[in-house]
Amino acid sequence: MSPTFTSRLTLWRDITPLPSALHESASDSPHILVIGAGVTGLITSWVLLDKGYKVTVLAKDWVSTERGKRLTSQIAGALWEFPPAVCGQHTDAISLQHSKEWCMTAYHIWDGIASIPELSDASGVRMMPSDFFFPNEVEADPSQVSKMEEIMASGVRGFRRSLDILEERGINPSYGAVDAYELLAPIIDTDQAMQWLTYLVKAKGARYITRTIDQDLLGLEESLRRQFDADVIVNATGLQGQILAGDQTCYPIRGGLIRVINDGMDFPKVDAALTITADAVHNPNEIIFLVPRNDNILLIGGFAQPHEWNLDLSLESTVVKKMRERCEAFLPYLKNARVDEEYPFAQGLRPFRQNNVRVERELRSSRSRIIHSYGQGGAGWSLSFGCAQDVAMLVEEVLYGLPARPMSEMSLGGSTSILAHL
Repeated sequence: MSPTFTSRLTLWRDITPLPSALHESASDSPHILVIGAGVTGLITSWVLLDKGYKVTVLAKDWVSTERGKRLTSQIAGALWEFPPAVCGQHTDAISLQHSKEWCMTAYHIWDGIASIPELSDASGVRMMPSDFFFPNEVEADPSQVSKMEEIMASGVRGFRRSLDILEERGINPSYGAVDAYELLAPIIDTDQAMQWLTYLVKAKGARYITRTIDQDLLGLEESLRRQFDADVIVNATGLQGQILAGDQTCYPIRGGLIRVINDGMDFPKVDAALTITADAVHNPNEIIFLVPRNDNILLIGGFAQPHEWNLDLSLESTVVKKMRERCEAFLPYLKNARVDEEYPFAQGLRPFRQNNVRVERELRSSRSRIIHSYGQGGAGWSLSFGCAQDVAMLVEEVLYGLPARPMSEMSLGGSTSILAHL
């Protein structure tokens, strides 16, 4: 029987997208130092601020739309997916089960934001059809059957399974897709959303400080806590977890997306996200991933290159050309697509970790007040609010003086684990 996932963190009850904290901090409220200003760091800060904590965000880089200066969170495809996602399989069962809960928490909050036109416009978040195509009937793969059943039971909106989806979307019938299902999913204009989040968190009372940290936080913890009068430190630095958490299992998966004009002039406007499983192209690192970014731009992707650190690709790179050819074979009218001259190609490093996502207290010292949230890979937006809620739970554990536990011992369901210690 498939489990039912419930959202612990709820919009308007626990957090508010309005530019003031749901619960204002007091002079004696605990102070949290959050390191990292990507989607994970900002949404964690938002949740903590609305709980009444004081928050300082320390980051090396901030949101920018200048060429070459965008954050990884801005470059991301940012299509919500139920895990395991197409751009990276989970190898750790504990992380996978947590991720399923985290993603549903985020789903309902993004859905709530998108349901209010003014908030949707301000944040760049919309609910749109997201279609998944398969080279065989879903029943041929037990893992896909299990995933589909979990999706159906999870509380997502708009689920339907039909071969009609292939014709409706103009999919090449000879490409090999023989099954499909659809659901409504959050689709996010990341430039706009990151600008909105940066404004929102500051408006709620966060202090922003630009600073580079290039050492293990464990050795800096006492000096940072003294300098910032911080009760807890949260590490939300993505790939920098390799350094700041001393975690040598962190590694990048390089990816890239072509940006084409999606205004309906050169080809029928794509108004749904379209994805086909990697086994359809017989290479787990080659993906077909088409996602509307906003009303005018369509993202064409993708590929996954583990352990590639260099951002030196272009539209002329072989892997990028092959990606475009693959997508054009799947959706033939993309052969007429024009690239966005202002911003034609986006590339970035997905922050992966060998055992997948880590939302966990520092375990190397029983006295440490550091909490880690990194390794979200290509799913930072999908897992955002769920991870942030668990960070808030861990902050409470630290403040209660409870001992740190590894993720494998953390229960799903939030604050009940704290009550069990009291």
